[in-house]
Amino acid sequence: MNQKRRAVYPGTFDPITNGHKDLVRRASGIFEHVVVAIAANPNKTPMFPLEQRVEMARLVLDDIPNIEVCGYTGLTVEYARSRGMHVVVRGLRAVSDFEFEFQLANMSRHLSPEVEHVFLTPQEQFTFISSTLVREIASLGGNVSEFVHPYVAEQLKARAPLFARGAPPPEPAA
Repeated sequence: MNQKRRAVYPGTFDPITNGHKDLVRRASGIFEHVVVAIAANPNKTPMFPLEQRVEMARLVLDDIPNIEVCGYTGLTVEYARSRGMHVVVRGLRAVSDFEFEFQLANMSRHLSPEVEHVFLTPQEQFTFISSTLVREIASLGGNVSEFVHPYVAEQLKARAPLFARGAPPPEPAA
């Protein structure tokens, strides 16, 4: 398989949203194989542990045949290189995302010049959805069912009250 026809779509996916699924579906139409790489990211305090984020993504994306969902730690470009992939897909919802993603792509290019970054924009109805907003709405008891898969909405409903009360973050897997 041509390595340029394989891509990694990294993120924390805490939780995976309908916007994420839209980007995965569209990337899967461009690339032969897409790895949805869910980052452990020790610099963030996720609502869900890595294993649960991977499980949710696998369930949500199970109807897309040419994708794979994996958890990972470390630098995204190193992960891509270790998997023999030379394309990183990133989503841009709004102009405000561009500056951060542009800096990230340039730094990644400096670290690993053979890895290219491709930016996709979501369909208009998904441009305002972010995992951060979904978590906040869920933590305050709001209805998130139009922003996430029903299974993810159930998991948010179960976890959000604990998260809102400041329960300790889940322990990372050993």
